[in-house]
Amino acid sequence: MSSVSESSKPVPAKRKLAAKPHLVQDKVFFGVARAAAVGAVGIVGLILAYLLFMSWETLAKQGFNFIFGSQWTAADPENMIFQIGPMLWGSLLIAFNGVILAVPMAIAAAYFIEFLATSRIAKIATTVVDLLAAIPSIVIGLWGVGVFTPVAAHWAELLNQNLGFLPLFKNEAGSFVGSPFIAGWIVAVMIVPIITSVTREIFSQLDRDVINAATALGASRSSTFMKVILPTSSGGIVGGVLLGLGRALGETVAIFFVLNLSFEINWVDVIEGRGGSIASMIVAFFGAATPEEVKALIAAGLVLFVITLLINWLAAVIVAKAQPWRK
Repeated sequence: MSSVSESSKPVPAKRKLAAKPHLVQDKVFFGVARAAAVGAVGIVGLILAYLLFMSWETLAKQGFNFIFGSQWTAADPENMIFQIGPMLWGSLLIAFNGVILAVPMAIAAAYFIEFLATSRIAKIATTVVDLLAAIPSIVIGLWGVGVFTPVAAHWAELLNQNLGFLPLFKNEAGSFVGSPFIAGWIVAVMIVPIITSVTREIFSQLDRDVINAATALGASRSSTFMKVILPTSSGGIVGGVLLGLGRALGETVAIFFVLNLSFEINWVDVIEGRGGSIASMIVAFFGAATPEEVKALIAAGLVLFVITLLINWLAAVIVAKAQPWRK
């Protein structure tokens, strides 16, 4: 009888969690965090507005040729031509070279830290990777021009000797320094920590039971990685790669030291000693630029800024979709 009466009792309504903070400490923390987020978005918006305001005159005069043209003439005040086609293509070429070189190293480092190394070695490796991300660009640039350039030029020469029949590795000038190939390696060194950190975070969120089950069924480490780990984490890895690509596009000083700037478009000849980079061009020209040329350089920065924003936004979307449990 008592059991019947107990079962007939009404079920209490489901409690709802507070949507807003109710403690004073929580309200303060919530306000500071929201102000920081809104402030960051506001700063980005102000930077974009300033760049657009300063470069509007140049964009109006040059039109679409500003992006796709191949001339830069500031000597004649009556006929100034500002076009960044070779620099824009060079920035993309160097960035993609860097990503192609960095992705295998980053994935291998993340896999070693998460699945192969002991906890002590993993902590040391993680610290080393994080320290690599903290090295200033100018230090990497000086290392690149003083130490790495002769080594990479030798690699480029070997590629030309053995694979010179391919358009990618042709070199008619005979000089192998100052090429997008060397600049791509420098960029790769700088973006490996970013891609490694994101990939390591994705690997740490994987269900270890699935990995252990694959191993128990007789799968080797390589097959488990290729058929279980990599497909499951591919979305997050792509997001990390795009974040690294955004960093590579905006790299300035390190590329300035190791790349020969040229307003002749270098389509795919990565080991030729000529190339382009918007960020490095701005550094090279800004000191002696006329007022009109300064506006053109700011317009070039605006183009690079917009491209970088789009890539970072795409990376954030991909990473969010790859980790739905965080919503």
